Amino acid sequence: MLLLRKSIGLAFVLVVLGVEICSAAQINRASFPKAFVFGTASSAYQYEGAVKEDGRGPTVWDKFAHSFGKVLDFSNADVAVDQYHRFDEDIQLMKDMGMDAYRFSIAWSRIFPNGTGEINQAGVAHYNNLINALLAQGIQPYVTLYHWDLPQALEDRYNGWLNPQIIKDFAIYAETCFQKFGDRVKHWITFNEPHTFTTQGYDVGLQAPGRCSVFLLPFCRAGNSRTEPYIAAHNVLLSHATPKQRGALGVAFDVIWYEPATNSTDDQIATQRAQDFQLGWFVEPLILGNYPNTMIDRVGDRLPRFTKAESALVKGSLDFVGINHYTTFYARNDTSNIIGILLNDAFSDSGAITLPFKDGLKPTADRANSIWLYIVPHGIRSLMNYIKEKYGNPPVIITENGMDDANNPFTSQKDALKDEKRIKYHNDYLSNLLASIKEDGCNVKGYFVWSLLDNWEWAAGFTSRFGLYFVDYNDKLKRYPKDSVQWFKTFLTG
Repeated sequence: MLLLRKSIGLAFVLVVLGVEICSAAQINRASFPKAFVFGTASSAYQYEGAVKEDGRGPTVWDKFAHSFGKVLDFSNADVAVDQYHRFDEDIQLMKDMGMDAYRFSIAWSRIFPNGTGEINQAGVAHYNNLINALLAQGIQPYVTLYHWDLPQALEDRYNGWLNPQIIKDFAIYAETCFQKFGDRVKHWITFNEPHTFTTQGYDVGLQAPGRCSVFLLPFCRAGNSRTEPYIAAHNVLLSHATPKQRGALGVAFDVIWYEPATNSTDDQIATQRAQDFQLGWFVEPLILGNYPNTMIDRVGDRLPRFTKAESALVKGSLDFVGINHYTTFYARNDTSNIIGILLNDAFSDSGAITLPFKDGLKPTADRANSIWLYIVPHGIRSLMNYIKEKYGNPPVIITENGMDDANNPFTSQKDALKDEKRIKYHNDYLSNLLASIKEDGCNVKGYFVWSLLDNWEWAAGFTSRFGLYFVDYNDKLKRYPKDSVQWFKTFLTG
């Protein structure tokens, strides 16, 4: 028996079989600053499909996903959730919820199928149609230029992000997008999670292009895990700052919040090193003009150096800081250097062991489906305060936040739509985000849910469901609202 008790605004409690599940008590859109933006987020490769239509060129993820054993369920994103053909329908879903904005990415290989050269007008037309459809419904486009789908032609031609030639080619691509769409797009994100794709793609080889040299990993057959992540990252940072921008420009940084596993001085120092090698690695050059001192000291000659001109170029090149935040880990000092000995890679250079467990292997929080995603709502408030104190309170947009359920074939669709855990997740994270703004003075400007729809989740394939809407992969990709859709609709529209 389901009892729904309503009170002021969003304050309601679902009582299911006598178990109370808290909803967004006491907070709603009006709780946030007047200009605060709410939206959902996606990426081209995870959503669009249509990989061989209208002149789109192949990408490194097309090749990677079609390589045996790279994706958990052996799937690929050739069709994904078919947003290429169904964006009008999906925009209506956003409109119905009351969302202000949609963060999506442009596929570089739809604009330049070979990475460079002649512009593909069909690709330009598609994104013009998408942007115009969003604006017609009063939804602002927030556009990511690079969400991991490098044109395969550039990987084949000169090893992609490992070659400085990519700085020029990315600038041409970015400036083309600014020219074609900048009259309507006012917020640009050059890169999504540069830390993720440089480490996962060039250190441990778990993402495209799958380069690594860790001897414990049997699939590591090409690359250098001690140097290539730093080279790729350096070229990414220069690529961000080189194009002549049009509109507000940011980067979406992936940030796990780290807390010391113990109160020991060593673990506290290790926690800061872990953050330096995650967020600091990418944000400090763009705010301060150089890498964190801990990285310079510990990586040595393997870390590329900025010239004076390059330092001046990258410094101050962020108009806002995008943050993709999902979870909190605990850091301890690797006193034995066991990680460094076993991996001998860039990942181990921080000398910090980071895990979602505080003591042994006992979980310290409830977990979503993903093995890394533990639900620790206070982490987002702590992270906002860290950015405020360390980097001078720059404008911040939460460019991704959310949680996943398992795509369990034995769970009925009816039960899959009952996502009380997701409702509680967003309520609790938004409550902590609001506290960081109202009580702590953090300069946060927006919040984007990952994700509007269940979608193809990279190496996890279709095993993971992050969406507010359930996608029926067995019935023409029909979209069905989960309970969290009504929750957000009430939250946003009252």
